[in-house]
Amino acid sequence: MTSNREIHLASRPVGWPTEDDFRLVETDVPTPGPGQIVVRNQYLSVDPYMRGRMNDVKSYVAPFALDAPLDGAAIGEVVASEAADIAVGATVLHGLGWREYALLDATAARPVDPSIAPVSAYLSVLGMTGLTAYAGLLEVAAMKPGETVFVSAAAGAVGSLVGQIAKLKGAGRVVGSAGSPAKVERLRALGFDAAFDYHDGVRESLRAAAPDGVDVYFDNVGGDHLEAAISAMNLHGRVAICGMIAQYNATEPSAAPRNLALVIGKRLTLRGFLVNDHNDVRTAFVRDVAGWLRDGTLSYDETIVDGVENAPAAFLGLLRGDNLGKMLVKV
Repeated sequence: MTSNREIHLASRPVGWPTEDDFRLVETDVPTPGPGQIVVRNQYLSVDPYMRGRMNDVKSYVAPFALDAPLDGAAIGEVVASEAADIAVGATVLHGLGWREYALLDATAARPVDPSIAPVSAYLSVLGMTGLTAYAGLLEVAAMKPGETVFVSAAAGAVGSLVGQIAKLKGAGRVVGSAGSPAKVERLRALGFDAAFDYHDGVRESLRAAAPDGVDVYFDNVGGDHLEAAISAMNLHGRVAICGMIAQYNATEPSAAPRNLALVIGKRLTLRGFLVNDHNDVRTAFVRDVAGWLRDGTLSYDETIVDGVENAPAAFLGLLRGDNLGKMLVKV
């Protein structure tokens, strides 16, 4: 192959992105220099945090540049190498997705063993997604056996793992919210004790699903979900704030939560986190998750869209909630 297709950011969205904000560009397949490798990407990850990077604002990670390829987690096969430590044919994880071929320094790639699990799993349950669920629940929220856990966007890549890990670690009750009856049924099949469609009303549904209150809330949504969780929290409850997807495309400030004063009397802890701050638990994460996958006690879902040219559509579908589990693009 001599041609390489990649997705560029054509314009910065205002509110909801559209396909017009992206551009498919054809370039030459790159040639590696000393210490570099070329990877033929097999799967690309699209993730909610990428919406924030489309805005030209200061954040914990640099914004995407206009008229340049977007980036994100990807996995693929090394097809050319000028690096001593990574040979042609190796399968590697790296951060230059949204393109068919990626040129990068070998030090920026992490070799993985494709015989252990399907390569796509390294972008979901065995990758950043899984570690986010594990660290957020057990380290940030410090869940204890017997506690009641509420997870929003629970049918998504992170949320579905949070609920299952909570049960495996001894939670007394696990409740999830999702965006359709089919997703609610999937949560019940995954072992959630209760699940509800948030379109039926978050506050009322959560009160019915967790009548004795909530000890841990894993927040992927923000807004009305966070407000409902604060109302339902027990004394000394903890909130691990992973994302606020309900607000990513908003053009006006969110009205909720309007009950933050309850944080004082309930002595709640609300803590935001980034997965990269918790690499110290990676060994325990790999040990636990690999064991659960081997014995079949942990399941994971993937929604796969074919073709790099369809990466923008996959991303927009993710923001709409079209996915079950991890949204991936097969290159």
